[in-house]
Amino acid sequence: MTGPDRRGRPTAVKIIIAGGFGAGKTTLVGAISEIPPVTTEAVMTTASIEHDDASLVPSKGSTTVAMDFGRITLSSDLVLYLFGTPGQKRFWFMWDELCRGAIGAVVIADTRRLADCFGAIDYFESNRLPYVVAVNNFDGAARYHLEDIRDALAVHRSVPMLEADVRSRASAKEILVAVTEHALAQRAGARR
Repeated sequence: MTGPDRRGRPTAVKIIIAGGFGAGKTTLVGAISEIPPVTTEAVMTTASIEHDDASLVPSKGSTTVAMDFGRITLSSDLVLYLFGTPGQKRFWFMWDELCRGAIGAVVIADTRRLADCFGAIDYFESNRLPYVVAVNNFDGAARYHLEDIRDALAVHRSVPMLEADVRSRASAKEILVAVTEHALAQRAGARR
């Protein structure tokens, strides 16, 4: 993964950004992408009220309906591609395609709605895709110890968990380093 392929092109690495509705997936991609992120945001309508509980994110007026996409060039021979998944269950049918070829994933947890993480965690565990949990600390939201969140989500101790502010480029970088290191460690462990 660290050098050009046989044809001299840079190696592409894919990371998935997942989590519940309004957890901060689009924001994380936008905070770190070197290009303006490609988003598939659609305005939320009254029809979506039956499907999406926006009571804890009342200022949210749009939602991702397909994916978010961003890119980071790490070196001349290594490019990182970020794919943000839609958070609502009705759009999960796209996850298999989005996750194909990914080395790892980030589950963004919103402490106001931790249960929204279960779908992503179950998906990555059942597909054996290494993932980390990034607890997005929203302004005004209750703060919890990471180990308490780990227990609430029933996440194995081997899965890295970190506190985050996905609006921050530095925090987004820390998250991506964590998932990359975890994925490489998983891959190295599988080879033994």
